[in-house]
This record gives sequence, structure tokens and C-alpha cells, in this order.
Amino acid sequence: MNINQQPKLPQKPFPIVIIGAGGIVKDAHLPAYTMARFRVLGVYDKIRSKAEALKNEFDIVDRVYDTLEELIAEGHQYNAVYDLALPASLHAEILEQLPDGASVLIQKPMGNTLAEAKQILEICQRKKLISAVNFQLRYAPYIITAREMINKGLLGDIYDMELMVCVYTPWHLWDFLFQLPRVEILYHSIHYLDLIRSFLGSPKKIYASTVKHPKMKTLASTRSTMILDYDECTQARVITNHGHDFGLQHQRSYFKIEGTKGAIKIRIGLSMDYPRGLPAKFEYKLLEDKAETWKEIDIKGGWFPEAFVGTMAGLQRHTLDKSVPLPHHTSDVYETMKLVEAAYQSSEKGGIIIQ
Repeated sequence: MNINQQPKLPQKPFPIVIIGAGGIVKDAHLPAYTMARFRVLGVYDKIRSKAEALKNEFDIVDRVYDTLEELIAEGHQYNAVYDLALPASLHAEILEQLPDGASVLIQKPMGNTLAEAKQILEICQRKKLISAVNFQLRYAPYIITAREMINKGLLGDIYDMELMVCVYTPWHLWDFLFQLPRVEILYHSIHYLDLIRSFLGSPKKIYASTVKHPKMKTLASTRSTMILDYDECTQARVITNHGHDFGLQHQRSYFKIEGTKGAIKIRIGLSMDYPRGLPAKFEYKLLEDKAETWKEIDIKGGWFPEAFVGTMAGLQRHTLDKSVPLPHHTSDVYETMKLVEAAYQSSEKGGIIIQ
């Protein structure tokens, strides 16, 4: 089956300036920009040695900036795209300092709360920023493949989606999470909620529960179950357990889509044996094919770093030509943040008490 797996690249890409030099930039942003041959004018981080290490490792990085003001000024001079790879609590402060009308890619989540998300959206609208949020799972090669099959009508009407994650996640790799009141949905399952929305839109209602793990009590929550209801026949589910510390044999990480004419099941290998991960796997079954066995499409790449090409490429293409859609625009992602807030409210207030 001849199905595209890659995002479209801008014909004349803008240079990029990156604010922040953490692990996500090293593991995903810069490898992705290297693959796409995007030029990075430079990187700034308050810990200069971290930015210097990235410059030494990646040839596409031209320089390290001494100050944030210097990065912003040179970015404006070269009409660069600002790449904010920062904690969510810092987004609003930095966005206020960017030139009006600039293009900016904001690291997810879009703030730590819905109030922060609203503030970010209002800043972007007031300053007329061309702004998008880095929900890159939308652009993983296997998701591009699935979306193209759906758009071609191969699966018929979609009525069921399921994201299942039963893995062991080394949360200690992200120290900042241990000080936050919200963890699993806001920093992990938010990707899945956003992905489902990208296919089905926002649901009519959500049921959710998110809880701690007895061996991870210093974290707010690491296990979640969410049900998204759309109509009498359409539903999506997100089920995550990040504490399955019993080896790989029974770990699971998949995205399943069912339609009236066919189904897709994708192994999201990155989550298994993290950070090494397993290869992605894409299987599908069309009802018109009478064979009982599912077929497989060879997938080139996965979530890290390949999907990070798509978020930046999409923003740049939209900046060059406003008629090109920008699916991960801040106004759309604000709806994802509303869904996240609804999930937490459901977890706090839902459920029937058994007397």
C-alpha cells in the first residue's frame, strides 16, 4: 500500500532560535531539525554550559547566546522561528518579550492550568503571534499513515479509538515533576487526548480517574483511565499505567482505531523500555480483504525524533502561506487544555460513593 508517512517540509525554511537547552532539545528538537536540514541560529539557556554542549554536538547550531535579549533581537533580525523549550510556567513571560507577529513553537503543555493556557492564548492573539504548540505525536510517521488511510476512506466511519499504556516509566529523569500537583494527564496523557481530538474533535463528555502508585507516592499521579463519549456509537478510551515494573513481556503501548470498513493497531514503541524504546509497528485489517491475518506497513521512524519535524515544518509552512492549515495552533490546543481540565475535574468530583 502506497501511503505517505512524512510531513511536508517548507520550500524556503526560516532559521530557528531555541530558548532552553534541556534533554528534549538534545534528544528530539535538534536531531529532528538535523534530519530536516533546518538551520539553528543559536541556543540560549540560563545555564550556558548546557547550550555550549548542544552547539558542540550538533553542527546545525551556529552559536550560543549570552542573553535572552540577544537571542530575541537576532531572531527578529533574521525573521527566525522562536522555539520555546521551557517549563510551562515560563511560557507567558517569554511570549510577552517576543516581537509582535513572530512565529513561535511552544513546548507542551500550554501552561500548567487552564488559566495559564488562557493567558498564553490571549498573549498570542494580542501580539498577533503565529503560534503553535509542540504536540508532535500528531506528526509521528505512523499517525500520518493512519490519518491518510482514514482520509482515503479505507476504514469507513470511525467509531472507536483506544490508547493503552502499561509500561514502566522512569519518572526520576524529570526532577521538576515531583513538585507539581498534576503529572500523568498533564504531562503524558495530554498527548493522547490531543491526538484523539485531532481525529474526532472534542467529545461531548469525559469520565476520568487519575491516581498515585504505591511505589511512587512522591508523584501526584502515574495511572489514569479516561473515557471520551462523542455520540451513541463513537467513543475513545485512554488507559495508562506507568508502574508496570515486571519486565517487557506484558508491557503494552498501542493506539487502536476501529471503523466500519477496517481497523488499525499501532505499537508506540517509544514508551516501552524507555528511553531506549522498541520499534514502532503498524498493522491494519480491511474487511474487504477476506484473509484473516492483519497486514503490516513498514514504518520509517517513530515519535522521537521524527515527529518533531512535523510540528516545526507545519508552523513554517503556515508562516510562509496562511492558506496552509496549522492544526496545532494555540487556539486549537486550548481546546485540548479544556479537555485536560475536564478530566481532572471528573477525577476529583466523579464516581458514586458506595454506602
